[in-house]
Amino acid sequence: MRPPPASPAPAVAHGPAIDRDAPMVHLLTPGDHFSPRTGSAIPTVVDGLCRGGREEAPVPAVLVARGTYPDRYDSAHALEYDARSPLPAQRLLDAGLGRLGLPRAGIRRELRAALTGLRGWPTSTLLAHNAPQAVPLVPPRHRAVLYAHNVLLRSYTPREVRLALDRVAGIICVSESLASQTLPSLPPSLASRVRIVLNGVDTTVFRPRPDPARNDRLHVMFVGRMIADKGADVLLEAVRRLGRPDVVLTLVGSAGFDANARPTPFERTVLGAARELGERVRVRPFVPRPQVPGLLREADVIVVPSRWPDPCPLTVLEGMAAGAAVVASAIGGIPEQLGGAGLSVPAGDPGALADVLGALADDEPFRRRTADACRTRALSRDWVHARADLDAALGSL
Repeated sequence: MRPPPASPAPAVAHGPAIDRDAPMVHLLTPGDHFSPRTGSAIPTVVDGLCRGGREEAPVPAVLVARGTYPDRYDSAHALEYDARSPLPAQRLLDAGLGRLGLPRAGIRRELRAALTGLRGWPTSTLLAHNAPQAVPLVPPRHRAVLYAHNVLLRSYTPREVRLALDRVAGIICVSESLASQTLPSLPPSLASRVRIVLNGVDTTVFRPRPDPARNDRLHVMFVGRMIADKGADVLLEAVRRLGRPDVVLTLVGSAGFDANARPTPFERTVLGAARELGERVRVRPFVPRPQVPGLLREADVIVVPSRWPDPCPLTVLEGMAAGAAVVASAIGGIPEQLGGAGLSVPAGDPGALADVLGALADDEPFRRRTADACRTRALSRDWVHARADLDAALGSL
C-alpha cells in the first residue's frame, strides 16, 4: 500500500499534452461517498486505480462532498467541496434543455460546486466519472477525460455531444462492449479519442480460503444489488429446477446500500421464492464492503446472472480472486472480464444455468480446474494492471 497522502504540491503549469506524471484527480458523481461503507461501484473503482499506481507517481485526489461518510478510502487526497442539492425534477428538466441544445443547468449546478474542490490544486488530468456535463466546466489548466462506466449519451443530440465534449482529451470506457454502445453517439473526431480500461480487483483482499476443497454440498452464491437487472431471480429459479439437496444457495444484497430499507416488490418476490426452497436457500441483505471478501471466500461457485448488458461488473473478478468457480451471463462486458477462465451462460436462461451448476456439483475436479483458472485470470487483472492500462491509455491521447 502507498504511504499516506502528502500535502498538495504547488501549482505547476504543463503543456497541452497529457502528462502521465501530473497529479490525477477523480470526480465522483456529486453526493457519492468515497468510502468502503457502501461498496458503490465507481468509488470502488477509483480506490483501486489510486492504489494501483506506481510508487513514484503523485498521490491522486478525489473530489468528494463535505458531509459524506467520514470513513474514507486512504488511497487518495480527499478534496472537499460544499455540495448543492439537486433541483426539483432535475433529470426531466435537464433532458428537455438538452433536446433544445441548451446546457443541462441542473447537473451543471452540482458539478460546478464539486469542481470548487480543485482550488489550489496543481494542474492535473481530471477524470470525470459518468459526468459528460463536467467536461466543459473543468478549468482550462486541467485536462478533462470522461470516464464512462455506463452508457451516458443516449439522451444527447449530436449537437449536444459536440458542445459537451468538444474539450474532452479522451473517453475511457470500462469495456469493449460499452465502447461499442458509446461510439455511435460520437462524431469521428471524438470517436478517435476512445480508449478501453477494464476494471481490476484487489487480489490480496479477495483471496481463496486456505482449504479450497468443497464439503458434501456445493455452495453457490450471488452478491450484488437485488434488482431485476442483476438477475438473482434467474439464479434462484435455476436452483429450484436443479432440485438437488447437495446444492445450496446464498443470496446477498439489497436494492440499494441499506440493509434496513423497506423491501421492494422485486425483493419480496425473491424472498417468497427463496422460502419455498427451505433451508437450501439463505437470503441476506446488503453488507458493508469490508465484509464482502470473507463472504465470497465461503463460496464454491459465484454466479453473476445479469440479464442486462452489464458493462464491467466488479463481482466477476472478485469471485475469481476469492477462489471460486465463476459462472456469469454472456452479455455486455462480462465475457471480457471472464477472459475465457470462467463459465458463460445465456442471459436470463435458468435452464442453462441449472445445467452448469449441476455439472460443477457432479465433477469436483472440473470445479477445481475452473476455480484455479479463475484465480489465475484475476491475478492477471489486479488493480496494478488496470492502472497501468489507464496510464497507457492516457499517454496515447
